[in-house]
Amino acid sequence: MWQRHPILPFYVAALRVTIPHIHSEGLVPPGGRAMTVAALPLRPVPGPRGLPLLGHLPAFGQDPLTFLTRLREKFGDTVTWSLGPRRSLLISHPEHIAELLGAVEVSFDTLEIGWTLKQVVGQSVILSHGDDWRRKRALVQPTVRPRQVRAYAATMTECARSSADRWKDGERIDVRAEMALITQRVVVRTLFGNDLGDQTRTLADAMAVTQRETGAELRGISLFLPPWVRTPSRRRLLAAVATIDAEVGRLIRERRSAPADATPHDDLLGRLLAARDEEGLPLTAKEVRDEAVTLWAAGHETTSTALTWAWYLLSAHPEARARLDEELDRVLGGRLPTIDDYEQLSWTQQVVKETLRLYPPVWLLAAVARPGSTLGGTPLPAGTIVWCSQWSTHRDPRWFPDPAAFRPERWHPQAADPVPDHAWFPFGGGPRTCLGARFALVEAALVLAATAQRHHLEFDPGEAAVQPGLLLQSAGPLYATIRRRPTAGSATSAPRPE
Repeated sequence: MWQRHPILPFYVAALRVTIPHIHSEGLVPPGGRAMTVAALPLRPVPGPRGLPLLGHLPAFGQDPLTFLTRLREKFGDTVTWSLGPRRSLLISHPEHIAELLGAVEVSFDTLEIGWTLKQVVGQSVILSHGDDWRRKRALVQPTVRPRQVRAYAATMTECARSSADRWKDGERIDVRAEMALITQRVVVRTLFGNDLGDQTRTLADAMAVTQRETGAELRGISLFLPPWVRTPSRRRLLAAVATIDAEVGRLIRERRSAPADATPHDDLLGRLLAARDEEGLPLTAKEVRDEAVTLWAAGHETTSTALTWAWYLLSAHPEARARLDEELDRVLGGRLPTIDDYEQLSWTQQVVKETLRLYPPVWLLAAVARPGSTLGGTPLPAGTIVWCSQWSTHRDPRWFPDPAAFRPERWHPQAADPVPDHAWFPFGGGPRTCLGARFALVEAALVLAATAQRHHLEFDPGEAAVQPGLLLQSAGPLYATIRRRPTAGSATSAPRPE
């Protein structure tokens, strides 16, 4: 069932870090990047009647997943509605979604909201615009290119193995907490190397506070309070941000004061410090801090959320889990997976993709029309908020037959019903698509493989309640019983290829 919760979740549009993702046809905006233009005309139809002044805000806030899905099912692909006094448009056709996401930074702006989020990530790439955004994107993007992701793969599996080694047969665990522990270790080691030392727990606790308090503010009335109002939640958040600033600032100062002949650090922080723009200028200390914290926030909880839902779905579908067991035994033979195994773990990848279809961590995106904006050839009034929902579109039977069913085989390269472009968009799209998409896909697959080759996780029967907040998470802890696989061998690290 869906957890009914009074929230205002449109802030998630700002949470995705960005890289270019360009289609081959369409307009060419400034900078020479192609922009898709939908051949399908856009013909908006009015949605249900809203309340005076509030519009559809109460229905949206009470149960946004149901609200958005019903808009699509009852009124079609382009539905007008209102979020309070703001004119809104929900688009659900992949062609229109592709055009919208490709037009951000050209004729649409990202929707910015939330004082607390700005305190945490500062003026990082996710909250930048125009030339400032393009500069920061170019500096941050190389830190997670495929070659760098390849170097981090061993860390992913080692962190997964460390957790799996602690699990005991018959033990009950909070799966969400265990997955968060794994991804937190991964992000600490790939972002900061071993520099944190005894401060690892302190910084991790501070980051957890910022995530909790950001979500709490964006779900409540304090979202609308002016910045000078200091609620208890905001005071807790500012104290946590001060802890983060002190620790990350210390790391930046130590790295920059190191001797010139010192061995460079091959982690994300080291790459941010080494980055130079077209004029040869580095990121400032504040910019490095903002991007490092953003990479932490974007690279930790999203992947742990996806892994939690993957385990939940595998428990409910033993035939899919058996097929995963077969693949892991055949490909890995008892050893830990490496990056060279990734392409061979095809069913594992399909499980991850199908999980991201049914339970996309980021489930809603929005952009604001600039003067002169169009979609599908139709002019839009300036200021219109255009929404697209991964949750709703991913469950559209036109693109996904039997959409509520967990069917990883949908993602086989020779599947009978190929998925249209932008019918599946868990990482967004266009020039502001998720910078860490490959990192997340590789991490999810390798962590799942490294833990599933030893254990099964058995959840209690029944459907988990979903809470759409900062991310699409379970409404409460998800507990499962550890069952060691009878045929599971002792996974050991394989030698790295030369």
